[in-house]
Amino acid sequence: MSEFIWIFLRSVISFFLLLVLTRWMGKQQLSELSFFDYIVGITIGSIAASLAIDQNITILNATIGVLVWSVLAVLLAFFSTKSYIFRRIVTGEPIVLIRDGKVLEQNLSKVRLGLEDLNALLRKNNAFKLSDVEFAAMETTGKLSVLKKSDVQPLTPKDLGIPVIKEREPRLVIIDGHVMHRTLRNMGYDIPWLIKELRSRGISDVREVFAGQLDSEGNLYLDLYADQLDVPMIEKKPLVAASLKKVQADLESFALQTQNKQAKSMYEQQARQLQKLVDELEPFLRKS
Repeated sequence: MSEFIWIFLRSVISFFLLLVLTRWMGKQQLSELSFFDYIVGITIGSIAASLAIDQNITILNATIGVLVWSVLAVLLAFFSTKSYIFRRIVTGEPIVLIRDGKVLEQNLSKVRLGLEDLNALLRKNNAFKLSDVEFAAMETTGKLSVLKKSDVQPLTPKDLGIPVIKEREPRLVIIDGHVMHRTLRNMGYDIPWLIKELRSRGISDVREVFAGQLDSEGNLYLDLYADQLDVPMIEKKPLVAASLKKVQADLESFALQTQNKQAKSMYEQQARQLQKLVDELEPFLRKS
């Protein structure tokens, strides 16, 4: 058998062997890796590559080497999940670099980071000022976790007391011109509703649609095939009630903040009127 055929066969064997082993080892080996996991991956890949091109290495020997490294990596991950002490020995523990807004210089030395390096990592976490950081720690994977101070964190609807509708996972109800009947039923809709939606966008045949995605609010996004114009998503059920409640909460906030009695009375009156309007409209704005 010629040399080229041998290299082809060995390449095929090493490729599928590595594929099976990486699938067996799990996705966690491919996510945020520690330095040790990174080295293990490189070593296994190097052995597999040697099996493909180095004819001085027998297939059996290379296979044993890959299996040994893979089994050891899996056993290491298994015992790390079972024993806290073993995990600390193998992977170490997070090191706090900033506590209560103060940079811990000694811990910076432990992780061999300079102040410029720390600033670069903070910028990756959208923290451009040291004064904005309350807490920061270097994880065992080498990633920096950052907690900003409360007064510089962005406001959320919860902070403002604004009610929001729980968001569910958007689902594809049309794929390659075919309707996903079970998905459509699970989301509470039927074929007549879908046909009506398509016709309202000027689409007479579902086969014209490359992808159709439905979100929890009943908004249908359609993407047609490349030779046709895309149809934008029409917002069928906007959060009008939530927006009105936000305005009502703002009026109440203004009433609390102002020292002018006339302005306070006006804000309180407008807030009550708006609350009454929201109560009257809410049954019509709920999802049907």
